[in-house]
Amino acid sequence: MEAIEMVIAEQIMPYLQGDGGGLQIKALIDTQLMIRYEGSCGTCPSAIAGTLKGIENLLRSQVDPDLTVIAV
Repeated sequence: MEAIEMVIAEQIMPYLQGDGGGLQIKALIDTQLMIRYEGSCGTCPSAIAGTLKGIENLLRSQVDPDLTVIAV
């Protein structure tokens, strides 16, 4: 979980915050990371598809190749 939090804090949050958004980690169950978008990301259609896939790809490449990210 520490590695996930570090990647999110250093590489993902600055971009989301730049657009007035953010995310919160809700849970990590096995290889499923559940996140909740905040701010403008919560209502942005691209956050649900494109951004979510980008977050998942980054975390898979840097933390765990089996990780799945789900927006809740």
